[in-house]
Amino acid sequence: MRLSPAIRNLILIWLSWAFIVIGFQTLVQERLQPNRPDRATEWTPNETARTSQRGKIYLLEPFMNNQVSWDSEFYLSIATAGYDDPAIRLVDIPGGQSYAMNYAFFPFYPLVMQIVRAPFTLLPGMTPIAASTLAGVLVALVGTLAGMLALYDLVRDRMGDEGGVRAAFYLLIFPTGFFLAQVYTEGLFIGLAFSCLALLHRQRLLPAAILAALATLTRSVGVFLVIPLALAWLAPLLTPDSVTGKRRLLPDAPHLLRALLVLLPVAAYILWRVALGTPFDLVQTTWFGRGAFDWARFTSGIERALEAIRTGENNQMRVYFLMEFASVILAALACLFTLRRYPAVSLFGLVALVIAFTSGSPQSLIRYVLVVPPVFIMLASLGKATWFDRSWTVLSLLLMGMQVSLFTWDMWVA
Repeated sequence: MRLSPAIRNLILIWLSWAFIVIGFQTLVQERLQPNRPDRATEWTPNETARTSQRGKIYLLEPFMNNQVSWDSEFYLSIATAGYDDPAIRLVDIPGGQSYAMNYAFFPFYPLVMQIVRAPFTLLPGMTPIAASTLAGVLVALVGTLAGMLALYDLVRDRMGDEGGVRAAFYLLIFPTGFFLAQVYTEGLFIGLAFSCLALLHRQRLLPAAILAALATLTRSVGVFLVIPLALAWLAPLLTPDSVTGKRRLLPDAPHLLRALLVLLPVAAYILWRVALGTPFDLVQTTWFGRGAFDWARFTSGIERALEAIRTGENNQMRVYFLMEFASVILAALACLFTLRRYPAVSLFGLVALVIAFTSGSPQSLIRYVLVVPPVFIMLASLGKATWFDRSWTVLSLLLMGMQVSLFTWDMWVA
């Protein structure tokens, strides 16, 4: 099959980007020495000292060590030894229970890592953790390519091939776009979720529903793909008949059966809740301090963040929270900007943003907005102006360079 020039360019951009990001991480690790600890939040000084990684075996493996930090530990652990890995710290739950911290993470990404790592374990000198690390990066990268192709397909009808390539490129160079080449879920989730939306755009409900279910098992926000799925199912009922001009108000039997596809991500979410939902809630709440619509932590966290910005006593914290809030404002504006032309995509993005923003203290938001596709659709539209395209590219790349450098040194980014 012969690839179109646009698709070929996307693949070459993706491949070059992957080598550049991973190579840059090696370069910056050799050239720069950070001034520890990181004071970006109230808790980071205790987690970013020179000895903070001591005992975390999954973060100390030399192979591709620059691509692992923070949550990578738990995905590597699940993929290598399962949820009840004795090498992972236990969280004591009020009432006498205790669970490994692994239970705060969804299963599909480490499951795919577990499958992909199998042949690498046969290579000479490849340790089990090294095999999992390589698998995690490869899964993230392949997912990222799928997400790029999906973004391209979503926007090319309105913006042409150039606009589609631009949207995918802006995804890669977003200030936290480097997470798409690390042992993190963003790459896989974007591949599944964005592909689901692109398939719905092409009225392919069945494969879109399957991808939505898999996205739900990757990250909880995937369950809200039920919104674009439902809109796609309703569309034939709301569209006037080409002959009579009337709307079909009542679905026929085949159309009713197709409603079951809409519920696939909900079914996946219920399945996960039954299997792992209880320990997930307990670990997330007790240790990570996060939960859906946690208004108490949300309001107190916002107050502390605004106070840090206002006083400027800690410039690291000030810059960190300014970037967090700026990313949320950008994502919210993008959802409104695309609402008329891409209603299903925009509604999913808006719900994903609200869930992330209200799940606890305002942290990791600049990473969470990576899964909000209207951000890159809006930027691609604005990027038709040459001055904006060049200006955004410079700004975004400089910010990503700073962020990926911090991540490489195990400092807090998002």
